[in-house]
Amino acid sequence: MTCRFTWEHDVDNIPGSDGVPGIFWRASVNRPPTPTPESDEPQDPELTLREIINIKLIESGEKERLKELLRERLIECGWRDEMKSLCRAFAKKKGRNNVTVDDLVQVITPKGRASVPDSVKAELLQRIRSFLASAAI
Repeated sequence: MTCRFTWEHDVDNIPGSDGVPGIFWRASVNRPPTPTPESDEPQDPELTLREIINIKLIESGEKERLKELLRERLIECGWRDEMKSLCRAFAKKKGRNNVTVDDLVQVITPKGRASVPDSVKAELLQRIRSFLASAAI
């Protein structure tokens, strides 16, 4: 696909210009024509099971409840304090003024995910399974 830009001075040939004089910047892209839909009905792409579950979790408010449960459990088990100390140690090692949030996320995220206690994961998984059973998904 190539893209070509041209200056247009002829306002009569520019759609939407309404005959207003001036210079217009116009881009044209060489690509195959867009296929036209065979029916007038809007074509919604089919949602994946994951997307359907996420929508149901959000609509019911269960997603927020699960997030709050996760926060509580991670604080209770000391995971949050552990992540704070890892962040502080990393910032101290690199120099406080030399650390960005992106640096912290890149370094701490894998450690944080790996250190979530199995009991917390199991509890959340059970709550999700119960929700799915009750929502008949």
